[in-house]
Amino acid sequence: MHRTMGPTGNLKCVFVGDSAVGKTSLIVAYTTNGFCERYIPTAFDNYSVSVTVDNKPLKIELCDTAGRSEFDSLRLLSYNEASVFLLCFSVMSQASLQSVLQKWLPEVHSTSPDVPVILVGTQSDLRHNLGRVLDLKRRGQNPVDHKYVRKVAEQNHMEYIECSALTQHNLKEVFDLAILNALSKKKKQQIHEKQRAPATFKESFRKLMTMTRKLI
Repeated sequence: MHRTMGPTGNLKCVFVGDSAVGKTSLIVAYTTNGFCERYIPTAFDNYSVSVTVDNKPLKIELCDTAGRSEFDSLRLLSYNEASVFLLCFSVMSQASLQSVLQKWLPEVHSTSPDVPVILVGTQSDLRHNLGRVLDLKRRGQNPVDHKYVRKVAEQNHMEYIECSALTQHNLKEVFDLAILNALSKKKKQQIHEKQRAPATFKESFRKLMTMTRKLI
């Protein structure tokens, strides 16, 4: 998929997760090929890109939501018309993964049960940062285990991918996966609507004939 900057468009990708897990960094890295070193808390931000899928242009809206509780109502509004959710946690924070399972996943399922969900492990470059790993160990913690999180994702019917905004490892793949899941869901909905249309017409026709017979 090729991308260029463009206006808001046909698919809406919503990024959800705790504060400071790297949601904004992912979006900024993807849209600008840059990396923001300084953490700036997000209330709500919208970005947009244009991509090409099967030689057809597609406009994507990227919604960056806040993880703080004071922005709950604003965040829930951003879920409207979502095409896909990306639930983000830091691979260096067990707590952020637990938040996904205990808060974010139930929240998106309750508001948008039919929307695809992708589990995204951020800051994967820090797995190889000895200083950060030792710091976790001093606190009796470890990075999130690969096998464990993949099992959790499978149990909750989510695809899982790890990435780094800093090194851009798997960065494009995260967005490609989100777009493909959203398009797949959209195609299934279109097929379902086409299948329903003839049945709806037949039912309406039968009701009309019944009313006509009664009038006669």
